[in-house]
Amino acid sequence: MKTHNQSQSKSEVPQEGLYPEIIREGYKGSEKLLGRKALISGGDSGIGQAVAVHFAREGADVSIIYKESDDDAEETKKLVEEEGRQCLLLKGDISDKAFRKQIIDQIAQDWGKIDILVNNAAIQSPKNEIENISDEQILKTFNTNIISMISFTRDCLSLMQQGSRIICTTSVTAYRGSDHLIDYSSTKGAIATFIRSMATNLAEKKILVNGIAPGPIWTPLVKETFDDVSDFGKDTPLKRAGQPSEVAPAFVFLASEDSSYITGDIIHINGGDFVGG
Repeated sequence: MKTHNQSQSKSEVPQEGLYPEIIREGYKGSEKLLGRKALISGGDSGIGQAVAVHFAREGADVSIIYKESDDDAEETKKLVEEEGRQCLLLKGDISDKAFRKQIIDQIAQDWGKIDILVNNAAIQSPKNEIENISDEQILKTFNTNIISMISFTRDCLSLMQQGSRIICTTSVTAYRGSDHLIDYSSTKGAIATFIRSMATNLAEKKILVNGIAPGPIWTPLVKETFDDVSDFGKDTPLKRAGQPSEVAPAFVFLASEDSSYITGDIIHINGGDFVGG
């Protein structure tokens, strides 16, 4: 996967979305996450990769969970290490119970704690007709996007403490729906409810739980799952798709002390697509 890390006019982004901007050239870290340990699912590309690099520039060590692309994972590791931080790579299927246990055991051995958990792993399979959505697709989408998120968050709590942060990626589709991503948008709605429920559940332990709801963002997943991306993002008030570099700073905010009085909330980054909640 190629990335484009230089500043550019957002209107000049190639329509095929081949060069997602991971971090702005002028982004300056200020040690907001110095010494923190962050675990990111789906951290090898797109938004997850951008979050990993931003966290590293802010002083955090990062561990990323990814399923398939060794090239993307190695690129993320390179970018993190260029910021002078450690990057652990954990390859496997987040919906597999044995793999989740392996992650917890390794993080416990290597770090002994998790300061920031980013639940970002997700899949989508567009179908224009619900009759074309198989039971197998429904189960796979739900297992990956929400069921494993609940299980994994539960397991990670053993390594978290007061002040830890949990940040989950939901979607604008959780609020306005999607006629061609019915099962995907349903899982994203469930994630929004999970964020609010966990925030209430963990409030006494002073563990904060929040979310990000991106709109159309240029990521490899977009190109891989949509046949035509020529109009991608053009239905937003800003008339364009966003970049991972425009989403990741919100994760930094929610992971840092700047958000110490926020829990159960969701930040909408969608180019002006006004939604409730």
